Amino acid sequence: MTQDTLYRYLFDNADVRGELVQLQDTYQNILSTHEYPQVLQQLIGELVAATSLLTATLKFEGDIGIQLQGNGPVSMAVVNANHQQELRGVARWDGELADDASLEQLFGQGYMVITLTPTHGERYQGVVALDKPNLAACLEEYFAQSEQLPTAIWLFTSASHAAGIMLQVLPSETDENTMFEHLCQLTATIKADEILHLDAEEVLHRLYHQEQVRLFDPVAVSFKCTCSRERSANAIRTIEQSEINEIVNDIGYVELGCEYCNSQYRFDAIDVAGIYSNHSAPNVQ
Repeated sequence: MTQDTLYRYLFDNADVRGELVQLQDTYQNILSTHEYPQVLQQLIGELVAATSLLTATLKFEGDIGIQLQGNGPVSMAVVNANHQQELRGVARWDGELADDASLEQLFGQGYMVITLTPTHGERYQGVVALDKPNLAACLEEYFAQSEQLPTAIWLFTSASHAAGIMLQVLPSETDENTMFEHLCQLTATIKADEILHLDAEEVLHRLYHQEQVRLFDPVAVSFKCTCSRERSANAIRTIEQSEINEIVNDIGYVELGCEYCNSQYRFDAIDVAGIYSNHSAPNVQ
């Protein structure tokens, strides 16, 4: 299987578009930053695949984030991506989690926030409850509420791979519900072993060999964190200098860590003085 790629495709005989994403390295890089319980690894895999699928629908340059929140043992799980299919993610939890825990058992009274942030333009947020059996169904509800376009999503994970498929009716003046339902029935026949381990072209052939499918060039998907020393310095600058100086006087430095990638950014007394006087972060490591 070709690693970490997203394919977009259209059906020539129907106003329906499709996407297929298969991930390994991106998924594993996100998991490697924390020792996540098994059920949370699976959820993160689904969330990573889903975010990649939604990113491919963006009509602008910018970012997208899918965040799950609740009052259960998992307080938060989030994956962020940009229009270049660069993803990062993290989750927070407390205590032991059962391997077969449901969304409700993980998040309690939870909800999903999808945030679209164009590089130029206004930010948009959509919120739906986590009251469906799985993440895919919650995402389908989001599309039903926000875009009002029939959408179907399938998400798959294993210990090493994550994958997903999305079908969506394109805006048109014709009624495509019958054809959409037919294509959904075909797509639902896919098995986890197939989509997780076969090449995308083979998966699509098995699903739609009797349909007229137009396949576009694959897009690479990768893990990339947006943290930096400069951003950490900017975060420090939002705090009163006296508070930062007190920390530096006690232990010799102030250190900020990134939850997403575990990078650590340390600033000593000279660095801190430069942050508040020059409004720039020294390059000292």
